[in-house]
Formats: sequence, structure tokens, C-alpha cells
Amino acid sequence: MSSTKPPPPLPRVPVKFVGRFFRLLKAFVAIIASSLAIDGANRHDSKMVQATIESIVIERPEPTEQEPQGMPLDKAYDSSEVRDLVKEFGYTAHIRSRGEEAQAIKREAGFKARRWVVERTHSWMNRFRRILTRWEKKPENYLALLRFVCAIITFRCSGLFG
Repeated sequence: MSSTKPPPPLPRVPVKFVGRFFRLLKAFVAIIASSLAIDGANRHDSKMVQATIESIVIERPEPTEQEPQGMPLDKAYDSSEVRDLVKEFGYTAHIRSRGEEAQAIKREAGFKARRWVVERTHSWMNRFRRILTRWEKKPENYLALLRFVCAIITFRCSGLFG
């Protein structure tokens, strides 16, 4: 009779690694699972608001008067159609022109533009040459590449490997 050996014990995971893992998970929720919508480059951004909002995959809590949910947008979205659409989905539109933001920065110490996170993420995505110019014929392939790029950005931001 042959005796079966018990499986080797699992290695202990350092607490530092566990903390980084949860930061990675949080970043995945923030970037990957937010929303992505694609269309032709000749289409104005304001026409994609509904598709972008509908593609959000995370259930969000119901907005209340005490805790409204805002949507920061730039001057390109400043139209009654976009404002009505954003309000229909339960968001509060925060639309400021660059001039208003520049004045607010001069007046208030530590003021940051609300759309900075979006612009920063777009800048990070533009560093990937494969998606900078869309060469894929099928939109599903391009969307998959965008999601893959978001996963890479999240992985790099997590600081998991240094």
C-alpha cells in the first residue's frame, strides 16, 4: 500500500501584501468597472452621455438631498439636453468653464478641478500606442483593448510589485 502525503502547507501571506491586494481590488472597482462607451471620432462627446451612463456596471446608491451624486463635466457638455439627461439619471451636473476654474484656483487655496481624475486617466490611456489610433475594425475588439489597458493601469497604480 502506498501512503499518500498530505498537501504542503500554504505559504503565509505578509500583511503588507494583503493591504496592497485590497488597494488593487479597490482600484479595479474604480477604473475597470466604471464605464466605457465608444463611438466614432467625428461624434461630439455630448452625444455619448446616455451610452456612458447606461454602461456603468456598479450599482450605485439612490441619491438623496443630503447625499446627491454629482457628475463633473466640462464646457463641451454645457447644453440643456445634457443637463436634462444627467438629471433624468439622478445626477447633479457640475459644469464649469476653464475660466471659472482658473478664477476659483486663484481665490481658494488647495482648490482642484473636479474633472482632473478623468483627464488624468485619459492621459494614462493615451500612453498605449495600440489604442491611441483605432486600427481595429470590430468595436468589440477595441472595447476589449480599452478594458485591458484599464486593467494594466489599475495594476500599475496598485503598487503591488513595487
